[in-house]
Amino acid sequence: MRSDVTHIAPSRAWAGIALSPVWHSRELFAFLCWRSIKVRYKQAAIGVGWVVLQPLLTMLVFTVIFGKLAQLPSDNVPYPVFAFSALVPWTFFSQALSRGGTSLVTDASLLTKVYFPRVLIPLASCTTPLVDFVLSLVILLGLMAWYGIAPTWHVVFAPVFVLLLWLTALACSLWFAPLNVRYRDVGHALPFVTQIWMYGSPVLYSAAMIPERWRTLYSLNPVGGALEGFRWALLGTAPPSPGTVATSAALVLIALAAGSVYFRRQERNFADIV
Repeated sequence: MRSDVTHIAPSRAWAGIALSPVWHSRELFAFLCWRSIKVRYKQAAIGVGWVVLQPLLTMLVFTVIFGKLAQLPSDNVPYPVFAFSALVPWTFFSQALSRGGTSLVTDASLLTKVYFPRVLIPLASCTTPLVDFVLSLVILLGLMAWYGIAPTWHVVFAPVFVLLLWLTALACSLWFAPLNVRYRDVGHALPFVTQIWMYGSPVLYSAAMIPERWRTLYSLNPVGGALEGFRWALLGTAPPSPGTVATSAALVLIALAAGSVYFRRQERNFADIV
């Protein structure tokens, strides 16, 4: 058998995603990320201003409705900072989930032209919102400075919770993206699922408001522990329960492993269905 010939064959039924081809295609991954960022703001009048405009306007609405009218507790932190400190990571997660879950259909033309590790498409779609996250984080730090709030030393743990959010979005995308190829209803349902998920996470309210009898169910939401931990890392609010974070991380890793197997089993049919 010639050594200079590359053989492409279907994967084993229960094999997960092979990491070696993904690593060898890292330049393609970088190109997909750059293309997504470039296309997102091309011919936009406000440009990157949309990055901070959406969470800022949402924060203002939440401050008026939930901070002023409903007077929800904010862990002794001004409500605008309290809400914005969760909106920034939440916006990152929701964008990563939305783009990753519909990425295969969005990039259908690539699937039918050339072979490459298909997982690069949802992987790049879940990663590019990090650029928006960094820009929004600058605005958050400015808002904290305006209210005289300095980050605590716990800020060193903030990347851990951002990583947990990214892994959660990727794990969900490995399930939703193949399903969206076969059933386009998934793309229509994702915005609704994301909206419901936000109200089930401590974005508008403090996690301390959750009754004790619902704590076990709450710990099954990996986004809840990540948002609570990110807010604690920056503002020094009540720390997240170690059990909640551990449960969230374990669930995400299980979903990621199972999602990789499901994605690998379905990818052989993408070009035929899409």
